[in-house]
Amino acid sequence: MSKEPEKAVKDLKDASSEVEHRTKATIEHVSRDVDGDEMTTGEKVKSFLHEDAENTKADVDRAKRKIRDAT
Repeated sequence: MSKEPEKAVKDLKDASSEVEHRTKATIEHVSRDVDGDEMTTGEKVKSFLHEDAENTKADVDRAKRKIRDAT
């Protein structure tokens, strides 16, 4: 039995998750652009770290798809 349908479902889930994380990272970045002058240094650092964490999660989802597709 082929594992292609199972791979497709997992790929779709990871792609969806990646988009969600990238969207959250973009929103965080835009909020710093818009509110940056009114944010404290601590708020900016927290925002940057949140953006970075979301991008990292998205990269993990992409890597899982690439590894799965390579096997």
